[in-house]
Amino acid sequence: MIEINGQAGGGQLLRTALALSLCTGEPFAMDGIRGKRERPGLLRQHLTAVEAARDVGDAIVEGAQPGSMALRFSPRGVRGGQHRWTIGTAGSTTLVLQTVLPALWMHGVTAGLAIEGGTHNPQAPSANFIAEAFLPVLARMGLEATFNLESHGFYPAGGGSIRMDLRESGRPAEVHLLERGNMIERHALALVSAIPARIAERELAVARARLGLAGDEWSVHEVRQASGPGNALSIRFGTEHGAAVFTGFGQKRVTAEAVAERVCAEAKAWVEAGVFADTYLADQLLLPMALAGRGSFSTLEPSDHTRSNAALIEKFLPVEFTFRDEGRGRWNVAVDR
Repeated sequence: MIEINGQAGGGQLLRTALALSLCTGEPFAMDGIRGKRERPGLLRQHLTAVEAARDVGDAIVEGAQPGSMALRFSPRGVRGGQHRWTIGTAGSTTLVLQTVLPALWMHGVTAGLAIEGGTHNPQAPSANFIAEAFLPVLARMGLEATFNLESHGFYPAGGGSIRMDLRESGRPAEVHLLERGNMIERHALALVSAIPARIAERELAVARARLGLAGDEWSVHEVRQASGPGNALSIRFGTEHGAAVFTGFGQKRVTAEAVAERVCAEAKAWVEAGVFADTYLADQLLLPMALAGRGSFSTLEPSDHTRSNAALIEKFLPVEFTFRDEGRGRWNVAVDR
């Protein structure tokens, strides 16, 4: 059984461990879960990820209670079929999806996954990011699946829903994503639910000024059926070989202009570096590339989060990551057996 210290990590450390355990069949024990967080231990969204992994992996689980700082997880075999999980809060649906997706793909099973909760959450990949940036890369690696955002869910109300249907797919294939090619599309989308549309207009005014967007490169979507108020600004760049999606979220006592400025700064850093993957996509690509056994991509300077994720993957899989600074804000991340 693999022993993991979860003291310094957050929920992502747990989700990655669950995903790797399902992929490899290797049980693990994690102690000190989220020990340095303001609210340590397992929260509702983490428990839903554990529940999803248990269902998909027919696993024996110990310690899956609210506030628990220790978990034992022993999978007995990956199974597909139809699954539905409800987080019950605005916890991220996309993070739950990413917990079980790698194992279902790797084991070549068909499955239908419905997950209810938040779809546009701070500190989590948005449904737009999953659909437009992450899944197209997985499709290049051989994943056969469809993804749908069925309803929006914003923090703190949640109530959104996503669905993914997976078909039998071969094991992840090796890819090398070093060049993104020419820019072919830019678009800024402001989502608003039960708040004044002028919030979106103020965000988009900043995006137009900072990124030089033309009249057909921005839009407002007023969400009519969300469970509560919310706002997100999503900036998408389409290139010859992929896409990047940057998202900011409206918060109380934070101006629309400040939200937009942060998102635009992230977007401009990626544009200027000329790399394939932004910081967030880089973090998400580590596991599927490790399952393929080999691969590489260009990105911005890897975060501590990315490096710790890579170290955890190396505990479960016979691979090694290398991080090479190529200068001028450009890095190369590679994995090999």
